[in-house]
Amino acid sequence: MKASVRWVGDAMFLGESGSGHTVVMDGPPEHGGRNVGVRPMEMLLLGVGGCSSFDVMDILKKSRQSVQSCEAVLEAERADEVPAVFTRIHIHFLVRGNNLKDNHVKRAVALSSEKYCSASIMLGKAGVEMTHSYEIIAMDSN
Repeated sequence: MKASVRWVGDAMFLGESGSGHTVVMDGPPEHGGRNVGVRPMEMLLLGVGGCSSFDVMDILKKSRQSVQSCEAVLEAERADEVPAVFTRIHIHFLVRGNNLKDNHVKRAVALSSEKYCSASIMLGKAGVEMTHSYEIIAMDSN
């Protein structure tokens, strides 16, 4: 896997993934940025959420669950000193669908956090307290 990050001025950078997708990263005005992109640590947090969500949805699809939407809400805490690393990340999944089985959703979240999500597992091994929870929201079938 490869990526590149190119400085474009002030506190703005363009990141390009090996698959050819580009994302803007920028800092806040107090650090010379214009606030037109996500911060690098936000990008890392979004990556963890995307990785976990991908796994959860893949597992639920294979379990033939009728998922209408899945949202991962992440809350993170960082150290007060430099480097301000993540110390805790909690991922709460809001899974909406018809006749979703609790045991399937519980299993999908557990498998993602314990076996499949490389980003989450890597951060956990680095000392970040990683926790997960889920909520099933039944959709009206009318």
